[in-house]
Order: sequence, then C-alpha cells, then structure tokens
Amino acid sequence: MSKIDHTLFAAHEHALDGDFGVCPDCGAKLQIKRGKNGAFLGCSQYPTCDFAKPLHDNATVELKQIDGSKCPDCGMTLAIKKGRFGLFIGCTGYPECHHIEAVKQQKDIHIACPSCKTGKLIKRTNKFGKSFYACDGYPKCKYVLNSQPVDKACPKCHWSVLIEKKADGQVYYQCPQKDCGIKVPIDSK
Repeated sequence: MSKIDHTLFAAHEHALDGDFGVCPDCGAKLQIKRGKNGAFLGCSQYPTCDFAKPLHDNATVELKQIDGSKCPDCGMTLAIKKGRFGLFIGCTGYPECHHIEAVKQQKDIHIACPSCKTGKLIKRTNKFGKSFYACDGYPKCKYVLNSQPVDKACPKCHWSVLIEKKADGQVYYQCPQKDCGIKVPIDSK
C-alpha cells in the first residue's frame, strides 16, 4: 500500500489568490471581491482606493454573418450575435443601426386573445427553454398562459379559450380562469 504525500494538501495560498495584476489607479495588487451583484476584481487597498472592474466582459460578440440577409432598416448584412442576454440576430451596422431580432421564431397558433380580443396568442420560449403562450399585443396586453390553449369556449363561464392539461395519464381541457377552473373531458363537446 502506498503512502499519501500530505505535502500536496498543505497549500499556503488559496486557488483564487492568483496574480490578477495591479491596480491602474494606485499600483496595489488586485484581488477577487464579492458584492451584491456577484464577484468582481477590486483593489486590495479599498477603501483608500475604490478601483473595481467586472470579472466577465458583457460586450456583444458577432458570431457569424448570415449570408444573403439584409437588415430591414438599413440594408446591411445581419449577423448572429451573443450578448449578455444570450443569442440574437442583429445588424452589422451597429451602432448606427439598432435593428435586432430574436433567434427563435414565435409560432402563431391562430387563437384570438381572450383578454384584449384584438391580438393573437403566440407560442414563445423563456430563457430556460420552457414554452408559454402570450398575446402578440404585448406590452398593451399582458395575457399569458403556461399551458397550450385550445380554441373552445368554457361551458360554465364562457371564457373563449380552454387549456390542455394532463394528469394521471388522462388528457382534459380546463378553464384558465381562476374563479372557474372547470375540467372538461376531451371527448365531450
């Protein structure tokens, strides 16, 4: 049986105590600090020197230009870009042109919004990949459903849509109104 070399575990420095350079304001050593918005690099002479900079760069990076595409605002080529909120399509003419589009296309499910009665419900995806259905009249109309809507009126309260639900291997329709919530078997009309 081999013996363990305990000198490997006797570290005199912490792994995060690396050389991060010197403060451009006072020349002291920079170190990782933690604040209400997360970790950042700060001067070791704080509060005498208050220099700080973020650990991560939040700049937008152009990943790939989309061949054959044109910006509808200025006519320049569009590109897939990565920003602090994820991937998006943007004009290569930035900062003169501010045109952006979502990478994921929204799917119209051809059901009228029961709240404003002028918009249509569209399938959208949140930043975690979960689907939801919202009125395309946003921000004027903020109607949202977390389950797939069905173009059938509620037999009890006459709300213009029902939602499809699944429980215990059974599929049924339910009224999305909190004060109603009636469950309707799918085979009933």
